[in-house]
Amino acid sequence: MKKILFLCAAVVLSAAFPAESSAQLKLGGRKLDAGKLLNAGKDVAKAVTLSDADIARLSRESVEWMDANNPVADDSTSYGARLKRLTEGITDAEGLPLNFKVYLVTDVNAFACGDGSIRVFAALMDLMDDDELMSIIGHEIGHVVHADTKHAMKNAYLASAARNAAGAAEGSTLAKLSDSQLGEVVTAFTDAQFSQKQEYAADEYGFQFAVKNGFSPYGMANSLNKLVELSKGAKASTVQKMFSSHPDSEKRAARMKEQADAYMAAQK
Repeated sequence: MKKILFLCAAVVLSAAFPAESSAQLKLGGRKLDAGKLLNAGKDVAKAVTLSDADIARLSRESVEWMDANNPVADDSTSYGARLKRLTEGITDAEGLPLNFKVYLVTDVNAFACGDGSIRVFAALMDLMDDDELMSIIGHEIGHVVHADTKHAMKNAYLASAARNAAGAAEGSTLAKLSDSQLGEVVTAFTDAQFSQKQEYAADEYGFQFAVKNGFSPYGMANSLNKLVELSKGAKASTVQKMFSSHPDSEKRAARMKEQADAYMAAQK
């Protein structure tokens, strides 16, 4: 998460499967068209200036909404106990205090938010080993550290403001959002896509995060390869593709394997 303001993270990796899949994660109302969101936000942007403090508050409200609208596993469950074991001693990222929870949902996903909240989905934990899981968590934190989703969060809010007159008064700051408005913001935010440069940087952050915390340098490459295979197999209709298509996961996996090989060679 970034400097003083750590925006709500690369949240959730974009879904690449049909809406009729069995995903349980509650992301608010309808799907929102990204192009329409940008256009809808333009007029409101003239009236509303969102400060770093505004976006930080919106990040906190968003993760609170997510926690309230999804089943959370406590430490007595196998999922909660595993995540607690893996993250023991990992207290901050770039000075931002972290907290970790598991959502008991069927989506294969994870996200990080600007208040330091890391949320991992049970279905992802079922599919990934410890090294792969921690690399993915690092990838998500990387998007926050690099502030990749700052404009996505702002545009999502502005689109909701245009539709609902939330905070649209001239010179106003962020208004308190209703549940439905928060749902719209979260939905739009989680649909954010990232550039090739941003994905490469987040992959590298995930690699470094894993190594720093004692996990395999091959975790990032292996997790990407696993997602590629899942997208081709029988589970493709029920598994969310966890990374954007720019660039494709196969190339990113090969790149991360080369980096892991170089790291291991340097240790000899």
